[in-house]
Amino acid sequence: MDWYPLLNSLRIAVISAAVVFFAGIAAAYYIAKLPRVLKGVLDVVLTLPLVLPPTVVGYLLLCLLGPRRTVGAWVLETFGTRLTMQWWSAVFAVTVVVFPLMYRTARGAFESFDEDLARAGKTLGLSNTYIFWRIRMPCCRQGIIAGAVLSFARAIGEYGATSMVAGYTPGRTATVATEVYQLWRIGNDALALRWVLVNIAISAVVLLAVNLLERRR
Repeated sequence: MDWYPLLNSLRIAVISAAVVFFAGIAAAYYIAKLPRVLKGVLDVVLTLPLVLPPTVVGYLLLCLLGPRRTVGAWVLETFGTRLTMQWWSAVFAVTVVVFPLMYRTARGAFESFDEDLARAGKTLGLSNTYIFWRIRMPCCRQGIIAGAVLSFARAIGEYGATSMVAGYTPGRTATVATEVYQLWRIGNDALALRWVLVNIAISAVVLLAVNLLERRR
């Protein structure tokens, strides 16, 4: 059994989860301070990948990153590198798909924060940076950690956008999700079932971690 799809899925998920962790927190924190209309528009735009079919997200990314498209063509001409059909191309797709999970969870955690604590800190002369890292984040840490774990779990199982942007090449771009589909397509149900069980085991562990965090909360 070739373990490359699992290792590739894990590194894609780790990189994507790290990116959306910081990007989601920053977006949730700063967008919450914007005027209501602008905040509503940005909230719709940033949450849209959560409700769009992953294949639609993949198509939109191809329209942007494809070798004959604006960004993809420029990168290919300037650096000689294709932004699609590489293992790391999946990072773009997975990041866009899972970002709304981290963003919405972080926003919910920040909205439940008692702003009186921040105001009390300001009256004591504490900086906004200190208040954010030493007061706001510790109070919201369980919700934020839960969002990060869910984002990682979603990243492990992402298929639609990944298959369109990174494709499927054994030993190069294969992930657990694309491997299952290809094995099913060629009729290798036994090996496909093994990968399904691996994915279920990982997802179960992640959901157990989320439940433990919720109980502690």
